[in-house]
Amino acid sequence: MAGERLVYLPLGGAGEVGMNMYLYGYGKPNKERFILVDMGVTFPDMDGTPGVDLIFPDIEWIAARADRLDAIFITHAHEDHVGAVGHLYDRLRAPIYARKFTSHIARLKMEEHGYSGEEIEVVGPMPHQVQVGAFKVGLMPISHSIPESSALVIDTPEGRVVHSGDFKIDETPGLGEPFDREAFGSLGPVKALICDSTNVFSRHEGRSESTVGPNIVPIVREAEGLVVATTFASNIARVRTLAQAGVDAGRSVVLLGRSMQKMVRAGLETGVVTDFPPYLAPEEAGDIPRQNLMILATGSQGERRAATAQLSRGKFLGFSLKEGDTVIFSSKTIPGNETSVGQIVNNFSEMGVDVIDDKMADIHVSGHANRPDLEEMHRLVKPQILVPNHGEHRMLREHATIGEAGGIASVVAPNGTMVSLSGNRPEVVEFIETGRLYLDGAVQIGALDGIVRDRIRMALNGQVVVGVLIDEDDEALEPWVELRGLAEMGRSKAPLADVLEEELGQFLGRANGATISDDDKLEEQLRRIVRNTSQSEIGKKPEVVVLISRLTA
Repeated sequence: MAGERLVYLPLGGAGEVGMNMYLYGYGKPNKERFILVDMGVTFPDMDGTPGVDLIFPDIEWIAARADRLDAIFITHAHEDHVGAVGHLYDRLRAPIYARKFTSHIARLKMEEHGYSGEEIEVVGPMPHQVQVGAFKVGLMPISHSIPESSALVIDTPEGRVVHSGDFKIDETPGLGEPFDREAFGSLGPVKALICDSTNVFSRHEGRSESTVGPNIVPIVREAEGLVVATTFASNIARVRTLAQAGVDAGRSVVLLGRSMQKMVRAGLETGVVTDFPPYLAPEEAGDIPRQNLMILATGSQGERRAATAQLSRGKFLGFSLKEGDTVIFSSKTIPGNETSVGQIVNNFSEMGVDVIDDKMADIHVSGHANRPDLEEMHRLVKPQILVPNHGEHRMLREHATIGEAGGIASVVAPNGTMVSLSGNRPEVVEFIETGRLYLDGAVQIGALDGIVRDRIRMALNGQVVVGVLIDEDDEALEPWVELRGLAEMGRSKAPLADVLEEELGQFLGRANGATISDDDKLEEQLRRIVRNTSQSEIGKKPEVVVLISRLTA
């Protein structure tokens, strides 16, 4: 219609791997009505986000327009696509649509936050479509590393849009629906393909999930002691493969870790898994000889509280490892997790435990399309426009270059870039401010609020707390200091606390009445003295907290 446009706006997941959240809108500029695709999280690290529990996209822009948000669609049940649904739903309040397994996981997350779960509607796969405003949306089965992953087929007044979601071309996934070339090849004409870019730099063809099992079975069969295998809990196909390898080797299988138990139960309850091998709860395995056990544990990415990390530090739920045991990492380490995973591997090495990972054996395949698979998707769908998503900026840029080389009008659109899909080529029409929200304990805080920044500064610089008592005559009594995260002795070979108290005491003894009576001036001077003296003594300028107490007559 004249004056109306179709727009795409990523709020998370474009310019990064994880934290996926994308908007599609249609209508007159600044009056569009929207649908939201996915509500994901990413995970913190001690270097950049110490103490933070989870990280969400900043939804301020769409929350301010929640009256124009008609629906939320979830493509699949990975945390980076569904993990924020319970945390952020209160500010959006639109109906949620997903397939059965994904709905089950989303409903559990909603119930954790006090919702009934009725906010989520289960929808069947294509050809079924849901009409929401100007959009008609269908969930099309696509192969990935979790059951019932879906691409979205979005019919709009401007033409058909295909949102790939996470995918790979796997016609023998073992669990879940295989990739259907005929179905994707018959979607045209397609106005725009918004497409996963995670593995764009991998030039070899992707391997099928079905190739993993034959490589794992002999490792388990030949192991002499206790075997522990870890992978993504959500990759139920891999968990099943590992469990079957244990059973085939004559071992009893134990699921260790809440998320793995939850995912397997969800698969069984929703019917996407019908033939999972028998397994035991941890408390049922106490009398089984260790050489007859195989443990499937959470924590393939080095998560400190997960089962694998706890086993590497000693004992977990009665289980411990020793020399001659084997740990299998049937996963790829996500960039950023190398240090934590490496620490776990070294802990096991010190115990005499053998560790086997994907660099030593073909025991993992990615759930994302490599470059040849992406090019195949382009050929099948034949879009007029390509917008790469789900990837770091370099990945988006490389994917767009591939699209242009294949004659597809392409654009790089990181988070906050609103793109019009209405013309013959994608057009950037607006930039909006995007950022991150942190779950810090029980509250959500903004990335720019300064809380985490202050935490990092304290970690880098240490802290000095200064206390000063001013009596009724505006006379300062002897100050005291408390050190946190700082060396106790300085260059003068005297305790740093004593040196600081001496310097502060001398200043207070000679300060004039105007300074002593003005809290702001006094605090500024005391802070300067502490930082300068600490720099001289230990080579650091700490964060300083000044507590001034005044006695009144």
